[in-house]
Amino acid sequence: MRMFKKILSVVLSAVVLGGMAACSNKPVSESSGVSLSAATEQSLITTPRETTEPSDTEKESKWGKAVVVYFSCTGNTKEVALKIASEVGGSTYEIVPVKQYTQDDLSSTNKRARAYREQSDKNARPEIYGTPVDLSSYDTVFIGYPVWFSQAPRILYTFVENHSFEGKTVVPFCTSENSGIGTTATDLAELAENKGKWLTGTRFAASVKSTDIEQWLNALESRLA
Repeated sequence: MRMFKKILSVVLSAVVLGGMAACSNKPVSESSGVSLSAATEQSLITTPRETTEPSDTEKESKWGKAVVVYFSCTGNTKEVALKIASEVGGSTYEIVPVKQYTQDDLSSTNKRARAYREQSDKNARPEIYGTPVDLSSYDTVFIGYPVWFSQAPRILYTFVENHSFEGKTVVPFCTSENSGIGTTATDLAELAENKGKWLTGTRFAASVKSTDIEQWLNALESRLA
């Protein structure tokens, strides 16, 4: 009897271990509740998007290494900026003010509102929060912003004055409900002492489709030579 129990115990142990081994070979699903380590999450975030699509490869070669710099208070410019970054396979950098803008600050009818006062002062240079972006490794810099009182927000002046665009292709774009891009892009180019190759800017609606952005980019390609 003792010998039978011993044999039975060995058989049961083998079955349990075999089942565990089989389970260990199953892939972990996203719904399994298992968390990735911080290092793994970071590697997934920082790993460049890889693709074998010929069209995407061509875009990356034409624009080189690109970054989309944008300033957005209401989210409209950010939405366009992210679509552009997706099309060109580029990075993004958000211009964030040290002092955030409130809804009252953005009033277009109140002359005492912060935005109105800043735009009326040619020397206003709102401070930018955080570490400045290093543009030295980029070939193309897209710069996006809303239009305030027919001008680029003064914080864009802060950004342009504190960065070098030497040897870069610069592509301005803006978002606006009513007005076009006007002279906002050329004003920024002049502030940069026209260093770099500044392409003609354009205005987008926040609801612009990715296909429209792709067509716009294709139209600009002839100016890259």
